[in-house]
Amino acid sequence: MKKQVFDLPPGGRVTGKWSGRTYTIIKKVGAGACGTVFLCRSHQGDTYALKLGEDSSRMMLEVNMLKKFSKVQGVKLGPSFVDVDDWVDRSGRTYPFYVMEYVEGKPVTEFLKGKTKDWIAILAIQLLTDLENLHNAGFVFGDLKTDNLLVSGSKVRWIDVGGVTATGRAIKEYTEFYDRGYWNMGSRKAEPTYDLFAVTMIMLEMGHPKRFEKGNHPQKTLENKLASSSLLKPYKRVIQQCWKGNIRNATQMKDHLSGVLMKRKSPPDSTRQRRGHNKRVENGELAALTVGSGVFFVVSIVSFFF
Repeated sequence: MKKQVFDLPPGGRVTGKWSGRTYTIIKKVGAGACGTVFLCRSHQGDTYALKLGEDSSRMMLEVNMLKKFSKVQGVKLGPSFVDVDDWVDRSGRTYPFYVMEYVEGKPVTEFLKGKTKDWIAILAIQLLTDLENLHNAGFVFGDLKTDNLLVSGSKVRWIDVGGVTATGRAIKEYTEFYDRGYWNMGSRKAEPTYDLFAVTMIMLEMGHPKRFEKGNHPQKTLENKLASSSLLKPYKRVIQQCWKGNIRNATQMKDHLSGVLMKRKSPPDSTRQRRGHNKRVENGELAALTVGSGVFFVVSIVSFFF
């Protein structure tokens, strides 16, 4: 879908037609099919993200999603909603906009630089935990991709909910690389497995930072790319099980990936287990805790999942 791009210069102001609240533009941070997102500052000096678009109905759908996801079963999903209004430009045209929490962080691929391969599973598990709550609430993310994710304080955050679709409906917005229909791996029906496929593609992108074409045999292309990445070797079976449809929900995939991490970090002999050895990895981000004769793994990352 064509991007809706608005060019508002730094220092420009967007004033709500109905509320009179003014937001000063700091910089443009992105553009999509539904509008352009700017970093802005409120009159009180708080920093937010402001999304400006043309289609009022689509913008309101996103606003409603943000409000709905403010708390799903006690878990915060997506940025917090702040404000919604219309803006009238100098020519007299009216455009809808809404304001939300500005999530400051790093793109997934940038965050992973210098990290061990365990972090691929850690970030995937965080993402699956949020998807688990979303799916339980009756929705599918839809346009799940690295462009819609940031790592803030070692935690994956969603920054765009424009593609969220009610379960059972047709996916309304997608990006080909992450879309199972594009790879001839399933339909575009909004169901949990649609998002799970996108998670496998995000993992695949971590092993192959440069996106690749599907070629004449899409499924074979995916299998070859998966097999050729040493970073993805520990997760090959889990990803293949998703592709085959043997993993049906986020909880199952999360459990499988957690099992891979446990196996990778298990002490190699019983002597270390008896000693209650506590091995710290990457400054405590991954800890293997041995208690008695059993080994328990704790992935502890600033308010991490579970």
